[in-house]
Amino acid sequence: MLDGPFTTRQLLRIDEALRIADESTGLVFTVYVGPLTEPVREHAQRLLLELADPARAVLVALSPNQRVLEIVTGAEARKRIPDRDAKLAALSMVAAFGGGDLTGGIVSGLDQLATRAGRSA
Repeated sequence: MLDGPFTTRQLLRIDEALRIADESTGLVFTVYVGPLTEPVREHAQRLLLELADPARAVLVALSPNQRVLEIVTGAEARKRIPDRDAKLAALSMVAAFGGGDLTGGIVSGLDQLATRAGRSA
């Protein structure tokens, strides 16, 4: 039995979006859904540093209960996804979340971030 906000089908959609984003960009996309301690941005940055390749990582950290979202990029990823583009992706994600579509918002946001990052060199 799943313990979380997603069904198996929703998890598969998110997993597929992550796979496509990784393969198309050469970056490493990760989604964290759970509680974030204050200050939220610093917590998301600590999570990013725990990843296997933080320089090439893009972390979408989401806490639905706290109604917070952070998109954090490593040094290499940031060269391809400027903060402005990450903020635009976050805005569209928040709009989907507001409409009750957590999965769709995540999938759409990953697609926007991957599109902005472009193909790996």
